[in-house]
Amino acid sequence: MKIAIFASGSGTNAEAIIEATKTGQLDAEVVLIVTDKPKAKVIERADKYRVPVKALDPKNYQNKASYEQEIVDQLRANEVSFVVLAGYMRLVGKTLLEAYEGRIVNIHPSLLPSYPGLDAIGQAIDAKVKITGVTIHYVDAGMDTGLIIAQEPVRIESTDTIETLQAKVQKVEHQLYPRTLQSIIAESTE
Repeated sequence: MKIAIFASGSGTNAEAIIEATKTGQLDAEVVLIVTDKPKAKVIERADKYRVPVKALDPKNYQNKASYEQEIVDQLRANEVSFVVLAGYMRLVGKTLLEAYEGRIVNIHPSLLPSYPGLDAIGQAIDAKVKITGVTIHYVDAGMDTGLIIAQEPVRIESTDTIETLQAKVQKVEHQLYPRTLQSIIAESTE
């Protein structure tokens, strides 16, 4: 299955997914990285694996629909079957949702529905909860409101900082995301 990964930042989840395709843990091919940040670190990670990158700055488009139509055109040109959001910091709009309905997933650093949106790790620390985690879900028009596919808890210790908790969460993300994607792909090809 040909997949595209959308990322806005460092790209650690994108790299974990690409690695999983290279080691045979994930029966897919990452054919495109899409980023809305032309200087994002994910571009360096993609270059390392020779994965093509399309960096599209939304400010260069008349509106969200025209920006997303350019993305859809790129996805179709690359024969992408499935879209994987990995730190893509934009709400997906109607144009992309309609083109890839039921074929877009996202990862979020909390046990949704707790702490949707930005800074989920900081929100969990501020709330002084003992458990947070990772959620993988289908994308819908809301913010982190789509059908949950998989979740895994992460314990918060009293000594955790945002940085130490983020490292623990990312460790879980890098294992859970490829494993969950493989389950989705296996189900879709049955």
